[in-house]
Amino acid sequence: MDWDDAYSNGAYIEGAEEFPSRWERDAAAYRATSAMEEDVPYGEGDRLKLDLIRPEGAVKGLLVFVHGGYWLLFDKSYWSHFARAAVSRGWAVALPSYDLAPSVRISEITEQVAAAVTKAAEHVAGPIMLAGHSAGGHLVARMACDGVLPEDVAARISRVVPISPVADLRPMMNTSMNNDLKLDEAECAAESPVLQTPREGVDVTVLVGAKERPVFLDQARWLSEAWDCDMVVAGGKHHFDVIDAFSDPDSDMARMLFS
Repeated sequence: MDWDDAYSNGAYIEGAEEFPSRWERDAAAYRATSAMEEDVPYGEGDRLKLDLIRPEGAVKGLLVFVHGGYWLLFDKSYWSHFARAAVSRGWAVALPSYDLAPSVRISEITEQVAAAVTKAAEHVAGPIMLAGHSAGGHLVARMACDGVLPEDVAARISRVVPISPVADLRPMMNTSMNNDLKLDEAECAAESPVLQTPREGVDVTVLVGAKERPVFLDQARWLSEAWDCDMVVAGGKHHFDVIDAFSDPDSDMARMLFS
């Protein structure tokens, strides 16, 4: 099996090279029109910051949206507009950046995201929902496991939505990306959500696009089966547009999550 090809999304998406610039442009436009507190520090380091967007009026709770990029790419500035659906429906949204491999290991990124969730929780009362895309899907799934978040924060988690997650890290050891990720058997065992147990009382909904690469459909199914949780397959969606529901307040996903 060609593992690099199996986990290559862009090669199978028409116009894939245009998506990052589109995300960056749409995110900047949304930031210009929203009430955002930018660059809230949650640790030491230039990337350990989050943006916090509050809705008008009463706040229903907090959504933390964690970006993807195979733990190697991007920062919070590309994803601001994916807060639109939640904010429009009365939720505050935090969007963190985090350090990237190879400067840190995935286990360290997990710790950073836990710190970001904890800091955001200090700013917003009420229930906490976590959503993340691809590598971000892995990271929010890790937040649902016992012992990752402080107990007082973990107790507020109401729902976790891993979107096209990499839930089993073991196949990643076979890709050339592992030259930077530096995964080994021990870290895969500790950091793969499919090998962990989620906290009781947390609703988990795995979202994946129907037109994703087969391995991402597999990864979503593995997590759904391991955790005995719901899996939603979004018709007609691929790895890069399956997150669009989070920018559309009238999407079925937005109505389900943020009503």
